[in-house]
Amino acid sequence: MKATKAGVGLLLVIALYYLLPLAFRGLWQPDETRYAEISREMLASGDWIVPHFLGLRYFEKPAVGYWINNLSQWAFDHTNFAVHFGSTFSIALTALMVYWLARRLWQDHRLGLTAAAIFSSCLLVYSIGTYAVLDPMIALWLAVAMCAFWQTAQVPRGWRKGLGYLAVGVACGLGFMTKGFLALAVPVLGVLPWVIAQKCWKEVLSYGLLAVVGAVATSLPWVIAIARREPDFWHYFIWVEHIQRFAEDNAQHKAPFWYYLPVLLAGTLPWLALLPGALHGAWRERQAQSGAFYLLGWVVMPPLFFSLSKGKLPTYIMPCFAPLSLLMARYATAWGGRALKVNGAINLLFGLLCVVALAGVLAPWGLARHPLFGPDEGGKVLLGVLSFVIWAAVGGLTLRAPAVRWRWAALCPLGIALLVGQAIPQRVIDAKQPQSFIQTVRPQLENSRFILADRVGVAAGLAWELQRSDIALFERQGELAYGLSYPDAAGRFIREEGFSDWLRERCKEGSVALVLLLPNGESQIDHLPRADETFRRGRLVLLAYHQRRP
Repeated sequence: MKATKAGVGLLLVIALYYLLPLAFRGLWQPDETRYAEISREMLASGDWIVPHFLGLRYFEKPAVGYWINNLSQWAFDHTNFAVHFGSTFSIALTALMVYWLARRLWQDHRLGLTAAAIFSSCLLVYSIGTYAVLDPMIALWLAVAMCAFWQTAQVPRGWRKGLGYLAVGVACGLGFMTKGFLALAVPVLGVLPWVIAQKCWKEVLSYGLLAVVGAVATSLPWVIAIARREPDFWHYFIWVEHIQRFAEDNAQHKAPFWYYLPVLLAGTLPWLALLPGALHGAWRERQAQSGAFYLLGWVVMPPLFFSLSKGKLPTYIMPCFAPLSLLMARYATAWGGRALKVNGAINLLFGLLCVVALAGVLAPWGLARHPLFGPDEGGKVLLGVLSFVIWAAVGGLTLRAPAVRWRWAALCPLGIALLVGQAIPQRVIDAKQPQSFIQTVRPQLENSRFILADRVGVAAGLAWELQRSDIALFERQGELAYGLSYPDAAGRFIREEGFSDWLRERCKEGSVALVLLLPNGESQIDHLPRADETFRRGRLVLLAYHQRRP
């Protein structure tokens, strides 16, 4: 009966956290508008081989992540729900893999459900799992590969073991086709400590070639197809997206070596107090319980590897949360004790601190010199406060009876899941969610023969909303610099010094719309030709130039 309730609770967590809010959330630029538009263009063109973004070649990622989004948009149409669903579906399948592995390791149905609930409610997992990027998908393929390897290691030598290694290779191949060579390196690093401890090098070397065959067979058709269509793809993808991003000083998102430590600590909320004991327990059991040590290697090795990289993002360590949730669930169930009480206290304190920060600092009446919320956004502040009141209240309830109620911590983020979309300050919406602005000025945009934007993310939002890929870039090339370097991209990028002459000629053919995202603190647009119509909201500005008959 208890296990049945736990299963129902897990389904409710996934439904309330991941499915219900999706349709009501705007797309964030630049990431979500980018992936929405790339998949829309794939569907519209029927070309599932070469990714295009705003009609330009886009070589930053392989194709499988886009294919998942393609299927989502095909099933759920041109909606925000469809854009987000691929990430949510990947998280749900990863939670299923967490449950499956718990059953294989400890033969405990309820422990598996608990681990899946912990995984689904970790702050980093939830934040990324409802965000339209490729990281949830790569986390899924890596979880499948790691689970397949563990299962394969338990069967005797023979054809079943060979099939298992092939399955590991297929999962790695799909990971490679989602985000590149890291999907091949991370599983190897993850299993390495366990392989060394178990002294099973001979088996891995004997059967490992089958994993290579599985990975190659999975990815080779697309690898050959895109090489024939776009011979330059692999040069850009290998050199810029891997070598430069990992090792060179000009890598994007540079951060110090210790960057992932605070990310890991914050990302495990609302289960933070279980983290030290879970890691220590796995190390203590490294000889008696090889499964725990296997999970420990899976947790530790990827963050260490990514810490060596020059460029870092929080999403990179998402794959380690699957094994970490298993270790935390087992630790809490077997030896939780005082840690369960501490966890309740942390959640209570965290919720109250966030309430104080919102109501006392960031609100219009708060202490901040430049409040995040506008004078008329008191209702949004109250929704934000309510979100963290729920977090604190759940923490308080678990604190009163931690041994019985500790699993209730999975409900801490419930207020954020249901309310945060309506609590976003307007200044953030205007800068990061261009859909609302685009809908407001849609008539002017639809009547424009030419549309330009000075930010790639805003341009992607325009293309997605208007379902047209011919949005040109103004002054900033951003991540599309490589695609714009091709001869057939001529005319898709306009510099400010030549804009007046370009505008004079284009207005003979039709109306022109220029959408700008002004830098923080900047409000002047006098350096640009005077527009026939100007619409401004926050940092977003539309300059509309009417057609002039020659």
